[in-house]
Amino acid sequence: MINNSAWQVQGVVFDPMLLFLVLALLGFLALVTLILLIWRNGVERCRAEAAQQTAARAFETEVAALKGRLQTMAEHSVTRQAELSRDIHERLDRVSHNLGANLDETTRQTSENLSKLNERLAVIDTAQRNITELSTRVVSLQDILANKQQRGAFGQMRMETIIQDGLPRESYSFQCTLSNGKRPDCVIHLPGSPAGIVIDAKFPLEGFEALRIAHDEVLRKDAVRRIRTDVGRHIEDIAAKYALPGETQETMLMFIPSESTYGDLHETFPDLLQKAHRVRVVIVSPNMLMLAVQTMQAIMKDVRMREQAGVIQREVGTLMSDVSRLKERVLDLQRHFGLLGSDVEKIITSTDKIASRSRRIENLDFEEVRGKTIAANGNGSLPL
Repeated sequence: MINNSAWQVQGVVFDPMLLFLVLALLGFLALVTLILLIWRNGVERCRAEAAQQTAARAFETEVAALKGRLQTMAEHSVTRQAELSRDIHERLDRVSHNLGANLDETTRQTSENLSKLNERLAVIDTAQRNITELSTRVVSLQDILANKQQRGAFGQMRMETIIQDGLPRESYSFQCTLSNGKRPDCVIHLPGSPAGIVIDAKFPLEGFEALRIAHDEVLRKDAVRRIRTDVGRHIEDIAAKYALPGETQETMLMFIPSESTYGDLHETFPDLLQKAHRVRVVIVSPNMLMLAVQTMQAIMKDVRMREQAGVIQREVGTLMSDVSRLKERVLDLQRHFGLLGSDVEKIITSTDKIASRSRRIENLDFEEVRGKTIAANGNGSLPL
């Protein structure tokens, strides 16, 4: 039966039962394999879920710890923020106080500085006005010095001011006419001598101005040549016009109204000074003229004292006559009052001393000193 139901395929006989068993076994094996796969997947799934739960629990733990840390940090931050805020408020209060005090002090100092600045500005404004006025005057002075006639008037004015300040009015004359018709700027009259000292104030300054502004050697040489020509000619004119024996002194003064020009003349042009000395012309600046005026003033005072010596001698002579009469009367008193001889002798001794001193004063020979002075000068004039 079995053999009848067997299959034959291409010579190979297949038993259906055996084939069924094999198929059943394969299906069982497949089922077992499927079950194993499902179980394995479930196990792996369970493991994954367990790992996920473990990781979730660890994450929750870490989150909780992190929350605790964050809360601690937040509490610490709040505390630090409160302390920082309190510290900042305290510092701001101190800074505000110091700033207010500094602002008050700065305001006070600023007010004081502004007040001082206003005062200084007022002083500066006054100085500016003075400088402006002075510059105007300097410009005017330059205009005056640029004109020869005005410059001569300026020198004449300075010379007259010095003479008027130092000498009495009767001892000088301005613009007087000499016997030759010339008119010097000033003549100083010395006591005891008819000859006066001539002063000329018309000094040529054009060459010195050209020398001052010369910017090359050629212009400088031209200016030097002009100075030598002008000043030399002026010295010769003074000596020729004002040298009058018996009417003017042999020494004449040439006045320079500028100390700087006087210094330049002495430093750069000694030949002009020697030329002036040879013709008895003395070049003087304002300071030198003041010194000469003071010397003349001392001479005039000495002459007046000598003139008063005669008056003193006459008064002493009168005093001696009175003393002589007093002595005679005391002698008469001595004869009448012999009992008072001791006191009278003391009076006589005193009168003798007074008479002796009076004779010494009277015998002072003032004429001898005057005679020596006249012999020294030769022409009766007083020395300069």
